[in-house]
Amino acid sequence: MADVKAWLPWEDPDAFLGGLPKGTDVEFYSGGERPASIDEVEFYVPSYMGGGDVFDVVREMPALKVVQLQTAGFEHVQSRLTEGVTLCNARGVHDASTAELAVALILASYRRLPRAVRDQEREIWPSSYDEVDDSLADRTVLILGYGAIGEALERRLSGFECEVIRVARRARDGVHPTADLPDLLPRADVVVVLTPATPETRGMVDAKFLARMKNGALLVNVARGVVVDTDALLTELGTRRISAALDVTDPEPLPTGHPLWSAPNVLINPHRGGASTAFAPRVARLVRAQLERYATGEPLINVVAGPQR
Repeated sequence: MADVKAWLPWEDPDAFLGGLPKGTDVEFYSGGERPASIDEVEFYVPSYMGGGDVFDVVREMPALKVVQLQTAGFEHVQSRLTEGVTLCNARGVHDASTAELAVALILASYRRLPRAVRDQEREIWPSSYDEVDDSLADRTVLILGYGAIGEALERRLSGFECEVIRVARRARDGVHPTADLPDLLPRADVVVVLTPATPETRGMVDAKFLARMKNGALLVNVARGVVVDTDALLTELGTRRISAALDVTDPEPLPTGHPLWSAPNVLINPHRGGASTAFAPRVARLVRAQLERYATGEPLINVVAGPQR
């Protein structure tokens, strides 16, 4: 039986994965000119945050059976797939990085670290500040989209002496359904958005949602920019009633001159949620395990679209 032909986006996949599974024949591809083996590829891992060509190429692969993403989100790829191709996401790979960033954004906003950075650049040591910094202790954090990353976030919040409210699409033990949001939002000091981008979640954080947030509350978006209605957020920020810390925006990248750049009470991080040293070892373990599963006929994990394999 012939080895499984796979395209991987690392120049030395053997070293990156810590060894290639038996029964696999791997070639490097991360965009640009297509290797001659394009007609033979069954298993394909697009480069992380790659351009459109790394996803459009799937339509030119007649033998393709599996696309394994390095991202948890998959809405940008699903429409490009041909019938019969299984799509797997990177659920679990970004839990640590994204949860850490969510905590960092909360603390940076509460302790007003951007102001300290600006003062450092100007070599200013204020004798005092007008206001006392906020503390995460004794606060209530609502996690919207409570899944694997939400669990990782709660573990990291456990030492901060704060209360956590868990919210997901459907109710389960200890987790509220999104239908309860109107009653839960006024209780939360911090709302962390972790929902995937779907037709149902697009624009979920709209004017009504924001109006239900308590005065002084902080919105943290480490999910997808389209989950938040940007115009509604700008209007609310303009009142200075709430604040926001955003790893993602809509549009993205945020263009020069966009009003979000200069809006009051907002901290913007340029979509770096998954970009940490925790990423590489976790994605390597996932891809190697998936390749091994496919080569030996075992069921794949993290299947989000297409047939189960």
